[in-house]
Amino acid sequence: MPPDNDASVTILGGGAVGICTALELVERGIPVRLIDRDAPGQGASSGNAGVISPFSVVPQSMPGVWKKAPGWLLDPLGPVAVRARHLPRFLPWALRFVLNGSEARAKAVSAAMDGLTAGCVDLYRRHLEGTGHEGLVRDSCYVLAHRDPALASDRGLDAELRRMAGAKVEVIGAGALREMEPDLSPEFRAAVVVHGQARALSPGRLMAVLAEKLRALGGEVLQREVRALCPDAQGGWIIDCEGETLSAARIVVSAGAWSARLLAPLGLRLPLEAERGYHVMFADAGVSLNNSVMDTDRKFVASSMEDGLRAAGTAEFGGLDALPDPRRAETIAGLARQMVPGLGSATVTTWSGVRPSFPDSLPVIGEMPGHPGLYGAFGHSHYGFMMAPRTGRIMADLLRGAGPNIDLAPYRADRFGSV
Repeated sequence: MPPDNDASVTILGGGAVGICTALELVERGIPVRLIDRDAPGQGASSGNAGVISPFSVVPQSMPGVWKKAPGWLLDPLGPVAVRARHLPRFLPWALRFVLNGSEARAKAVSAAMDGLTAGCVDLYRRHLEGTGHEGLVRDSCYVLAHRDPALASDRGLDAELRRMAGAKVEVIGAGALREMEPDLSPEFRAAVVVHGQARALSPGRLMAVLAEKLRALGGEVLQREVRALCPDAQGGWIIDCEGETLSAARIVVSAGAWSARLLAPLGLRLPLEAERGYHVMFADAGVSLNNSVMDTDRKFVASSMEDGLRAAGTAEFGGLDALPDPRRAETIAGLARQMVPGLGSATVTTWSGVRPSFPDSLPVIGEMPGHPGLYGAFGHSHYGFMMAPRTGRIMADLLRGAGPNIDLAPYRADRFGSV
């Protein structure tokens, strides 16, 4: 029997990817139901640094990163941490990660990333049209700030990858950096600036606005905890939720770091890591940044938002069920005060959430092998906020039976071997 391309779709996971997929579907006339344990878009999609970059095409695993990783792990202020109990499970993932760090592999992965980030600013603005909240997306640059001017170079592989994606990349000195970001610490004496980007003034509110638009267009939004899913003998799928059982003609799993756990009982084994990140928000800061700024030594990003100045970063590997370590947030707070000295004694609130990360920096997108009607759209690592609009459009094309204008091979679930 041919697939019913007009059949309803249930999306499990209400983060940026799930919301953008739901919007693309409902705008094409497909009935949509979005299910999440929490309020839509208020998990990892709300806790990020707000960067909306068409040029986030530099993979996490790059040539030489394996040489830097031990120093990061040994540094108590470093950007990467692995909890001892999780180390045996983490090592196979880490080996895959390192093997993706050749120059040839980095270029191939970057091209696949470009297929998901291209046009993300315009797509967010299209989704916001008519909501009255179009100002939530503001034009911006990405400022990669350096203390050592000799390290600020636009000739490395990372700059090459961004340029291949169409970015304008330039190096500026201390004077131009002070003019661009007067509240930044003078210890930063140069920067690599990536032009043509944007930032969200409140990622969480942006997601809430899009979720409300989804409801207004007729999409159903349910706040439920999904415990399991299984194929229905009569066709379609059965979703076991806390307190009730639902049926679905077609399912998109977009549950972030929880996606692999949800799929494992179906025999789908995927190397997805839960990578915990943290942010600190300085309310009533009294100082601001005009762009999204990365401290290239400490690998965290700071950006001014509606509610204050946010600093976000770190990658902590401890498993999906590990509790947050408040010391990581305290570290970011201290580093942010060094980065923007005027923060002083501003009131601080902290947040923590988990990113879904595959070892090649690419997500799973498409129908799951051997499971008709079950689709995946998860594993976007550090890039989910900017990859979400394009992923949503690709998923809508797939579910409508139209071939997306992109090669989906790099995102196949079975690229890691049989699943």
